[in-house]
Amino acid sequence: MTNILLLEDLPEIRAWLRSLVQHVFPGAQIAEAARVHDALELVSAVKFDLALVDLGLPDGSGVAVVTRLRDLQPEAQSVVVTIHDDDEHLFPALQAGAFGYILKEQARELITEQLQRISQGEPPLSPSIARRVMAYFTEKSRPAQPRNNLLPNVSLTERESEVLLRVAKGYTLPEIGVQLGLSRHTIADYVKQIYRKLNVSSRAEAALEAQRLGLFSR
Repeated sequence: MTNILLLEDLPEIRAWLRSLVQHVFPGAQIAEAARVHDALELVSAVKFDLALVDLGLPDGSGVAVVTRLRDLQPEAQSVVVTIHDDDEHLFPALQAGAFGYILKEQARELITEQLQRISQGEPPLSPSIARRVMAYFTEKSRPAQPRNNLLPNVSLTERESEVLLRVAKGYTLPEIGVQLGLSRHTIADYVKQIYRKLNVSSRAEAALEAQRLGLFSR
């Protein structure tokens, strides 16, 4: 990671985030913003690899920045860092393109570990958020239909289906590798292929597709 954006209106929290980023991504160039307006201007002018985005800002929601970054810099990754753990904040952020969702209330060590996952291609999700995502899709998504009637243009191999199911259940890439007897890098390649086939870009979307494909009934 070379260029990182921090969007946080509280100076003390912003300084805390900066110290975390400097520890996890030494040498990175860090740009800071305290308002949505300022962050949008930075996104329009500077190429970022990563953005850590708060949601409740004085002039609006950080979701607007996640959306703008997705539209202008699709290769960049947005990670929400917030106190909000409710569906009303979580799912709009994921739908806007957030790669991860971290709760500020966690211990510094846990947040550091979650940020380190980004370099491994794993979405940083707080444990309670991962559980909420799974509960949402299990309880509220459409009932599974026969697989032959779903997504006729998508064909997953048996191995890809096994990987997708474990991704949807919240396992990390190394954990999936151990379960299937494959390397983390091989699992990462499978995940890229699966996301491309399903035309999704986040673990939350992948979980929904796994539900639609009937994988949870296996």
